[in-house]
Amino acid sequence: MTAFLGIDSSLSGRRWVGPLTDLERRAEGLAQQAALPLAVARVLAERGVPPEEAPGFLAPKLRDLLPDPLVLRDMQVAAARLVEAAVAGQRIAVFADYDVDGGSSAALLIDWLHQQGRQATLYIPDRIDEGYGPNVPAMTTLAAAHDLIICVDCGTLSHEALAAAEGCDVIVLDHHLGGETLPPALAVVNPNRMDEDGTLGHLCAAGVVFLTLVQAGRILRERGLVQPDLMAMLDLVALATVADVAPLVGVNRAFVRQGLAVMARRQRAGLVALSDIARLDGAPSAFHLGFLLGPRINAGGRVGRADLGALCLSARDPQRALQLAQQLDELNRDRRAIEAAVREEALAQVEARGDVRLSWAAGAGWHPGVVGIVAARVKEATDLPSVVIGVDHGIGKGSARSVPGVDLGRAIQRLAAEGLLLKGGGHTMAAGLTVEEAMIPAAMERLADLIARDLAGRTGSGDLRISGLLEPSGATPAMYRMLEDAGPFGQAAPAPRFAFADQLIDSAATMGDRHLRLQFRSPGSPPLEAVAWGAMDGPLGPGLIGAKGRRFHLAGKLELSTWGGRERLRLRLDDAAPATGNL
Repeated sequence: MTAFLGIDSSLSGRRWVGPLTDLERRAEGLAQQAALPLAVARVLAERGVPPEEAPGFLAPKLRDLLPDPLVLRDMQVAAARLVEAAVAGQRIAVFADYDVDGGSSAALLIDWLHQQGRQATLYIPDRIDEGYGPNVPAMTTLAAAHDLIICVDCGTLSHEALAAAEGCDVIVLDHHLGGETLPPALAVVNPNRMDEDGTLGHLCAAGVVFLTLVQAGRILRERGLVQPDLMAMLDLVALATVADVAPLVGVNRAFVRQGLAVMARRQRAGLVALSDIARLDGAPSAFHLGFLLGPRINAGGRVGRADLGALCLSARDPQRALQLAQQLDELNRDRRAIEAAVREEALAQVEARGDVRLSWAAGAGWHPGVVGIVAARVKEATDLPSVVIGVDHGIGKGSARSVPGVDLGRAIQRLAAEGLLLKGGGHTMAAGLTVEEAMIPAAMERLADLIARDLAGRTGSGDLRISGLLEPSGATPAMYRMLEDAGPFGQAAPAPRFAFADQLIDSAATMGDRHLRLQFRSPGSPPLEAVAWGAMDGPLGPGLIGAKGRRFHLAGKLELSTWGGRERLRLRLDDAAPATGNL
């Protein structure tokens, strides 16, 4: 395949690859038949959308995409028990994971119960003292004081802990990979149980909780009882879906699209406070959920109080929500400083090791709250599955992040079954593990072997995929909004990346220490701004910082921001290459 614009090696060392001839032909046909701009038609063609389905794809409705909750095993039992507890005023505890998905799932249940005049006890384990998921002391204590415990975003592999909840019913609403046997619970609703067909395996835990509440609503309706407003809860489902990097396909796409619309109404005190602190000026997008709100909510579980995120999301008093959001923002700043130090050490280890199958690093004293996000940064830097492990008193606790095509969660679960890990599990793109320090090298070598075949099947993973050409004059807010109708964009649904050919660089300057801002234009067109985050850490920033007056091919994704009531479109720059004559 010929390199797009003839770029075999860009400033970042990547080959640019444009759309295949067949895809471009289908996009052109779709543009004509559905009366769509070519840029929008390309996105639909990539998703395999035929012309007759284009209108429904661009305006997805939840009622058309929502699956019947009863397709999931144990759903009727779980929903009926929840309704029974709520109607009878029984004592309910919600045991949740400490990340965004867990906090959002807990907030969904707390909100649902509040609308029925009920309260629930929130329990989120401390990441350092208790670790992930239910534990025996916590479950024993909760069981003694409650009639029902609902474990969200955890519990599927917690056999011993759930067995400790004597005299109390336990429901698990989860999405992590299940084992060969289920824990001793009244119901385990999980699309990734081994006896499920995987059709809904793309749901995050909040999506599973929402389906449970849909079924609970049916039961309430059959009894002639008041049903809580589920549509108003989609902001939490959207937040969790994006922050947990769930694939934005099927019903997840509708969850996020409609959840963003709910969020824009600014009716949830916690999200309003977090949005204001993050200076989110304008309508929220999937990008804001993943990169502005998600990290702040996660900060409590990473380096502070584990329950702060869930408390903020479920807060009803605006002043209380603001206080919690401010605490999370401060913790997020602390998290960034800790993360930067661990990231530097981890990348140095990975570079020295030079393994082309797996990027892994381990260090004494590395904060367990940042190993997950550092693993994500290492994955981005190496384009390989990555594991980062913090070691304390001979025990390593780590997080893993995968690349498309590699089921890292299942591989880590197999390591645990083989005895190389003390425990481990997760889902396709992310997982966690606990391992004895002495076993780390052997476990990582075995993991690299397990994923080697999947990696071998990946082709052109280092290429930069280009959706098509665009001129600065064609990059308008109106065009951007039409593209957004083809979204939301994220995991398994990447945003279109456009190439701007032969552009004159008017200015290039650093922002802070790590970022780059430039302006570029074509002859006769107004300039367009571009921002490259973290560009000064790699070859892209230094390659462009002195580019004023020179011509470059530029590639990136469009983004629209609102500042002071004014809309501004710019390019989030991914890569660049000198145009002919600048070599």
